[in-house]
Amino acid sequence: MKKILSAKKQFEIRFSEVDSMNIVWHGSYPLYFEDAREAFGQKYGLGYMTIFSNGYYAPLVELSFKYKKPLVYEMKPSIIITYVPTESAKIVFDYEIVDERDGSTLATGRSVQVFMDREYQLVWENPEFYQKWKEKWEVL
Repeated sequence: MKKILSAKKQFEIRFSEVDSMNIVWHGSYPLYFEDAREAFGQKYGLGYMTIFSNGYYAPLVELSFKYKKPLVYEMKPSIIITYVPTESAKIVFDYEIVDERDGSTLATGRSVQVFMDREYQLVWENPEFYQKWKEKWEVL
């Protein structure tokens, strides 16, 4: 059975992130997801500098989100990021933004990152460090 790896981060909705309707502008969601990926990386040792120091880049190739309820100014929701295991040489995450007041889901999403070497060539096999990471966390 594969382990479930997830992290949770609470954040505040800032005035600069909302539009004239007091609702979070859609362009802020990728930033929330980025913050969640950084929190996950710190917790599980899969941060951007780890990837880079092993000779790779991990660009986003897919990013999607679904809005369930509006995020509004002064809210303090949490984002939950969950690693999606795959045999492929990619990193897949699911996201859920939750209203801490009542536990309701405000938005969901998914991101997919692939590996490129320092010459910007797509890597088709799991890099050795990533394969070892998968083994360490028992997500194979």
